[in-house]
Amino acid sequence: MEQPSAGSTFKRPQGSYASKLIDECGLRGFSVGGAQVSEKHCGFVVNADGATCADVLGLIAQVQRIVREKTGFSLEPEVRFLGEQ
Repeated sequence: MEQPSAGSTFKRPQGSYASKLIDECGLRGFSVGGAQVSEKHCGFVVNADGATCADVLGLIAQVQRIVREKTGFSLEPEVRFLGEQ
């Protein structure tokens, strides 16, 4: 990948795939600050433009909320968070 990421951002929910749900909700390329849902693989959050920790956390929260509202699936982060949030 051309952009830094922490790898797969969400665990696979039972009965579907995180990347499929995110894409179906129209979130491919969706961004908060410098953090962006990858254009190549919707299951990855990438640092597209100087993303801060707050940008990444905000994007994850928005994706979780939108996917839950539109599909009923709850996405659980696969990445581990260290330090204060």
